[in-house]
Amino acid sequence: MAFTSTLSLYSHPQVRLRHQRLQSLALTAAGVAQFAPLPALSGRRTCSQRVRFGSVVVRASSSVEGTRARATGSRRVYRQSQANAPLSSAPVKQIANFVAPFAAFFALTFVIWKLVEKLLVPTPKQLKSSTVESHPPSQGLKWSFAAGTNLLSQLGAKIERQSKQKLNEFARELRSFPSIDMSGRNFGDEGLFFLAESLAFNQTAEEVSFAANGITAAGLRAFDGVLQSNITLKTLDLSGNLVGDEGAKCVCDILVNNSSIEKLQLNSADLGDEGAKAIAEMLKKNSSLRVLELNNNMIEYSGFSSLAGALLENNSIRNIHLNGNYGGALGANALAKALESNKLLRELHLHGNSIGDEGIRSLMTGLSSYKGKLTLLDIGNNSLTAKGAFHVAEYIRKSRSVLWLNLYMNDIGDEGAEKIAVALKENRSITTLDLGGNNIHADGVNAIAQVLKDNLVITTLELSYNPIGPDGAKALAEVLKFHGNIKTLKLGWCQIGAKGAEFIADALKYNTTISILDLRANGLRDEGAQCLARSLKVVNEALTSLDLGFNEIRDDGAFAIAQALKSNDDVAVTSLNIASNFLTKFGQSALADARDHVLEMTEKEINIFL
Repeated sequence: MAFTSTLSLYSHPQVRLRHQRLQSLALTAAGVAQFAPLPALSGRRTCSQRVRFGSVVVRASSSVEGTRARATGSRRVYRQSQANAPLSSAPVKQIANFVAPFAAFFALTFVIWKLVEKLLVPTPKQLKSSTVESHPPSQGLKWSFAAGTNLLSQLGAKIERQSKQKLNEFARELRSFPSIDMSGRNFGDEGLFFLAESLAFNQTAEEVSFAANGITAAGLRAFDGVLQSNITLKTLDLSGNLVGDEGAKCVCDILVNNSSIEKLQLNSADLGDEGAKAIAEMLKKNSSLRVLELNNNMIEYSGFSSLAGALLENNSIRNIHLNGNYGGALGANALAKALESNKLLRELHLHGNSIGDEGIRSLMTGLSSYKGKLTLLDIGNNSLTAKGAFHVAEYIRKSRSVLWLNLYMNDIGDEGAEKIAVALKENRSITTLDLGGNNIHADGVNAIAQVLKDNLVITTLELSYNPIGPDGAKALAEVLKFHGNIKTLKLGWCQIGAKGAEFIADALKYNTTISILDLRANGLRDEGAQCLARSLKVVNEALTSLDLGFNEIRDDGAFAIAQALKSNDDVAVTSLNIASNFLTKFGQSALADARDHVLEMTEKEINIFL
């Protein structure tokens, strides 16, 4: 069976230019499309171009072997040779003739525009100065304050005026306010030379921070002749500037003759043993300095030894901060010997010095012989074990002056915690005890908790980062329900879970002292949050701050807490942190509504951190 179908379609109108004729496409559906020109339509040529419509003939054929093709009637079928005739290139020429004038016009316009711009816009003249002529341009921003020079020569006069105006504002601050924080302004050495003049004979500024400003040892010379004449400035903070040992020597040469500065901060200043020695020599002559901060430098045993020697002669230093250095056991031993003769030191900060058990033994021996009244001892992060805890316990058992004891991030374990607990039974001075991050479990916490039954002096207890678990939380909660005087309790990252939260929540129903409770990252989930919510419904006039961050709490837990806040008209909570949980907009909205409700009904504002 065979069939042939034809379809006549109208093509888009085309314009015939000159002698070119419209052509149409004949499509043959026999597996491959073939193009065949149709005969040109006859018509008279006139001056104007005429629009002709051609027709597209679609010829589809299909044959089955052994059958005849049906006649196509009056439709003309063209030969294969006609179908293979090449297409005319006339359309391409038409497009080229049309586009070429526009391209030429555009190119000519662009050239004329550039010529006009070159002639009419003058080239800006380069600003000249003695500094620019004598030195090649520097990379980035360069501060300059010499007479006749530009502050930022590369960025022009406008930026120069703005920069000078900013520095003048800083200078006015120094002359107007008693406490000025200019940390992180990054004005560098030359900026300090400009500002230091405002401190000379200044009778207003008492505390000034130039921390993290890119100041070097050369810039500190700006204080020469300035600090000697200033009798008002009490605190000078140069932390975060890499002044090094040379900078320390420069400052010390100036402060030898200063009689007003009481607090000097050189934290993270790239100081080493030589810088510490220069400071030690200054301390032997200076009689006004009370607080010295040298945290996070590179001071080793030699520097510690020099500072210890200065403590034997200095009669003014009260607080010395040496956290984050490299004193080690030998450095601690040197300080211990100095403390045997010093009577004025009140605070000793030695956090993160790798002192170890042997070093702590020497230090505690020296402190036991100390005739002064040390109130703060920070020996956290010093690789102490239960053995080291024993020496600490022996010291605090006899101490009557220490108020704040920090053993944070050591490894005393349950055995060390039990030794500390025994010593606390005889100590009645320590108010803040930090045992966080010491690998203490339920047994160790239980020992500490039993001490709280009779100890009403300890008000802050830090136990975070100890795996006490639900059992440890239970032991602590049972005591705190009716005993102790704990006002701040920190149990973050203690793995207490929802069960532990239940014990803590039960204690809150009866406790009347806990004001700040930190339960972050304990895996409380919705169950734990709901337990705490039930406690918040009960009248508790003490709890003001609750931290539940990082606890995998979802909307159900948030709904329970929100409902508790709404139902308790006497709620005392003013700060609730529930950030870093899994709340959706519904849980967040519920807490926001609860906050607004409390504000409307009781005029109390709750800060909720989401």
